[in-house]
Amino acid sequence: MAQQERPSVLFICVSNAGKSQMAEALMRARVGGSATVNSAGTHPKGSINQESAESVARVGASMEGSLSEPIDAHLLRTVDRVIILGNDAEVEPPFEMKAEEIERWDIVEPGGEGEARMDKIRDDIKQRVDELATEMGL
Repeated sequence: MAQQERPSVLFICVSNAGKSQMAEALMRARVGGSATVNSAGTHPKGSINQESAESVARVGASMEGSLSEPIDAHLLRTVDRVIILGNDAEVEPPFEMKAEEIERWDIVEPGGEGEARMDKIRDDIKQRVDELATEMGL
């Protein structure tokens, strides 16, 4: 019996330091190895947002070892789902894709700062990740 390929998702934001990294960590925590999960940035920052990492850790996910990386064109063309987090990142779809095949999550940007603000962002992303995992049958 042939092994079925795992579903895959690519989360994208501008810096790949916060939101897309949070989505990747939360999805990995939710589905384990049953999906291939990656994240990238249109203008990667090079480092991870520490407040984001601490926030996802409070719900049992980890951004440990993650790097802020640019979009891999091959990955963009081959994943099952491409999701942009927030309104600032712009991704030009490869010619094989239609623009409507790229989803956008309008993430809540609460006022304030610190833990409470980051946890609100995390909770918004986590709810969407949970719905996505269910949609993908994971």
